[in-house]
Amino acid sequence: MKSSLKNSLITLLFVELFSFVSCSQSTEKNVEPTKKSTLTQNELIMDSSKIDTATFGAGCFWCVEAVFQRMNGVVGVASGYSGGAIKNPSYKEICTGRTGHAEVVQVYFNSEVVTFKELLEVFWVAHDPTTLNRQGNDVGTQYRSVIYYHSEEQQHLAELYKKKLNDEKAFDNPVVTEISPFTIFYKAEDYHQNYFNENGSQPYCSFVVAPKVDKFKKVFADKVKPEYK
Repeated sequence: MKSSLKNSLITLLFVELFSFVSCSQSTEKNVEPTKKSTLTQNELIMDSSKIDTATFGAGCFWCVEAVFQRMNGVVGVASGYSGGAIKNPSYKEICTGRTGHAEVVQVYFNSEVVTFKELLEVFWVAHDPTTLNRQGNDVGTQYRSVIYYHSEEQQHLAELYKKKLNDEKAFDNPVVTEISPFTIFYKAEDYHQNYFNENGSQPYCSFVVAPKVDKFKKVFADKVKPEYK
């Protein structure tokens, strides 16, 4: 790992704005969850042989989605659920922490523009991978740090980077990120998609999501899409 990335991790990872609300508390209570029934343009673009997929869990998916949406080479991001035992879980079920699922994002990226290695660097800066089943005030197994790999290469790179972070003591505590094979992704309800872009003034977005986005733009200025600079 480059020393500049290591220094950025150590210096900036814990510079987070304290939040008095959690991801689940911020959901509109009167919104009726609905599932996507049609493919979006970002889903259709995945037919291209140049488009690859990565699946990450790093706390509330609103935060992770917003960060990766701004990364050059990423053509689409979808929020959803992976790693659990029940089929087609709802957000209400996920929030109980008893389904086994994690809140995740699927990142669809142009492998000729951005590599999985670069996605991993952003992933580990975008959250605290040393806290088990917790990110800030968001507590529960659904908020665990996790990488669901789609290939042996992704598995190798994820395990290699995790080992380097721990060997080099990039954090005060060991990285506890789960690294598991991808099985299935359940797309979250419509109102969770593109959440930060459409709800930027909402308290959780202002106090939790926005600082993570700002940190990404500061640490990875050369990887930010022009329209988000």
